[in-house]
Amino acid sequence: MNLLETIRKISFFNSLDEEEIGLISSISTVSKYESNSILFYESDTKNHLLFLVEGLIKIYKYDKFGNEIFLYHIYKNSMISELSSLKSTEIYCFSNAEFIEDSVILSVNFEKLHEYFLSKNILLTELMEVLLDKTHQLQCIVNRELVFDATAKVAFMLKNDLEMFNKLKRQEVSFMLHIQPETLSRVLKRLSRDNIISIENGDVLINDEESLISIFKGVGV
Repeated sequence: MNLLETIRKISFFNSLDEEEIGLISSISTVSKYESNSILFYESDTKNHLLFLVEGLIKIYKYDKFGNEIFLYHIYKNSMISELSSLKSTEIYCFSNAEFIEDSVILSVNFEKLHEYFLSKNILLTELMEVLLDKTHQLQCIVNRELVFDATAKVAFMLKNDLEMFNKLKRQEVSFMLHIQPETLSRVLKRLSRDNIISIENGDVLINDEESLISIFKGVGV
């Protein structure tokens, strides 16, 4: 897969014509990373806008005791970078990013992107949409950490990230949601008993989506 094909795999650039895609390619590079490697650390500074073409990334921070606090996953065809300003060409990293799978990253020079596109109102709407999605993601993190009880946390993840829930070990899910494994087990048994979910060969299936949503709907959402 060459650079042009890689750029076309990112929906952020779907509105561009062939000439504009070529211009993006002139200010971009593609890099491959192995699972468990680090993309960046908290407080790092970048001058490129980063997109995940293939793979999976975990975003996390550390608390004052050195404990890892999971924030969220980034999936393929997504922008990784978090912008705090369009006036500066420096992009500050507010968390740590680790690859969970072998991954491919598209790196676009942010200064040139601003000069060639954003300053001409090209890709500006797409960027605003991405940033709004990230704001909503932050709201979800706040709800998960400060508002939701254990049942709401589990229900929210089942509704919004069932594939990841089934992919991970139960202990890993507990770690992500910051609840005890025993608590997760009790919540799953309760949801199963109420026929909201069923569990087949270790995988969770949703039987009653409306009831599942009602568990967290209105609780800080």
